[in-house]
Amino acid sequence: MSQALEIERHRAAIARHDISRPVRLAIESAILNQDTTFFDYGCGYGGDVERVAKLGYTSAGWDPYYYPNTPITAADVVNLGYVLNVIEDQEERRQSLIQAWELTQKVLIVAAQVLINAPSKAQLAYSDGIVTCRNTFQKYYEQQELKTYIDEVLNVDAVPVALGVYFVFRDEAQKENYKAIRFFSRTSTPRVRIPIKRFEDYKEKLEPLMDFFTKRGRLPVKGELENELELLNEFGNFRRAFAIVLQATDEAEWDAIAYRRSLDIQVYLALTHFDQRPKFHQLAPEMRYDIKAFFGSYEEACLVADQKLFSLGNPKVVQTACEKSKIGKHTRGALYVHVSALAALDPLLRIYEGCASRTIGRVDQATLIKYYTDKPQISYLFYPDFDNDPHPALKASITIDLKTLYITHRDYENRANPPILHRKENFVTNNYPRYEEFAQLTQQEQQLGLLKLKSEIGTREGWKKCLAAHGVEIRGHEVFKC
Repeated sequence: MSQALEIERHRAAIARHDISRPVRLAIESAILNQDTTFFDYGCGYGGDVERVAKLGYTSAGWDPYYYPNTPITAADVVNLGYVLNVIEDQEERRQSLIQAWELTQKVLIVAAQVLINAPSKAQLAYSDGIVTCRNTFQKYYEQQELKTYIDEVLNVDAVPVALGVYFVFRDEAQKENYKAIRFFSRTSTPRVRIPIKRFEDYKEKLEPLMDFFTKRGRLPVKGELENELELLNEFGNFRRAFAIVLQATDEAEWDAIAYRRSLDIQVYLALTHFDQRPKFHQLAPEMRYDIKAFFGSYEEACLVADQKLFSLGNPKVVQTACEKSKIGKHTRGALYVHVSALAALDPLLRIYEGCASRTIGRVDQATLIKYYTDKPQISYLFYPDFDNDPHPALKASITIDLKTLYITHRDYENRANPPILHRKENFVTNNYPRYEEFAQLTQQEQQLGLLKLKSEIGTREGWKKCLAAHGVEIRGHEVFKC
């Protein structure tokens, strides 16, 4: 099963279970799967242990209060979820982290409550976890403070996955592979255009080769393909086998995949500059082969990546990249892009976004990314009903200042008159599943003159007044006369 299909299967499964956010992230990224064992260190009532077991995984847990007599055992994946927050004694807190790490054979999940800034200058606790319902001790960390604490206690380089969630890897190559995959853009296998007989005769044997090239953007080397012997016995080498594929498909589509993958690697390598850049031998073998195929050498790949990264020190570079972008909605001071379109942007903008998200990992459930063109900031905007609501309301935003790395959270959920979106097709690429539906709605609204008064229709109440004045209503993504 391909990694993409495996991840989709995981997501469908956990959607049916109320699994905590850190463990859910581990399942979605395939860190935790049916080939790994799971142990929840400080499992509380044991909810995650039970739910993970229901997914068919080997799962166990221990808690000093609720399950003190359960054996403490080593596991591939160990979860220390929202435990550090509630331990008042500093040495006990430190020992709990160390003990959880000693049990870890592959990946330790560390999650804790974190603080982010609110507009009122107060501190706001962000993310789920332990809720104070009685007078109990709670320690809230700053995001970077939590990483520093983990790194110093365990002498590691913890990887930020989301706000308040870190993965700590035993294997350096696995860690770098996980970080790199985050920047891999999604690609689909080019369809067969000319069903020539020679391709049809060998289609079943050639499909694994096509899947590999779709994923890596290059031909495999010895030992990377499951049906390698079968293919080599028939064609002699991978290049001859792939030549048959090229006769039946559009070669330009394969070239585009290879180009996209080379850009993915540049984005990943550019962002390793902020940490201790891994040695070439510390990379996963497939990544080393990628770099040799696309750049010739690791030194050349890093040089190309660093040139792009350093160019971002000039604000005009970001501004120009935003202005030239054919993807996203342009406003006077910003470019707005749907998260699904991130990988299709200019690599400079992908690296720039990576500079913001590198300290917080994945911004869970964000819908749009806002690139400011007049200041070094990036915002993640949350529109949970983006697909189904023709004019979704803003629920929340998280803004990262790239100079200070301060994180600011704004909550719009309880506002009576929140901002809403129009022209949704502008935020996505034209291959987005509902692009045509969005575009047709915009066309209807333009023809009826609903979008003329931009300053008045940007909020829910303003939009309602506009619809009432024109005597129309919107059902689904269509406009109807009242």
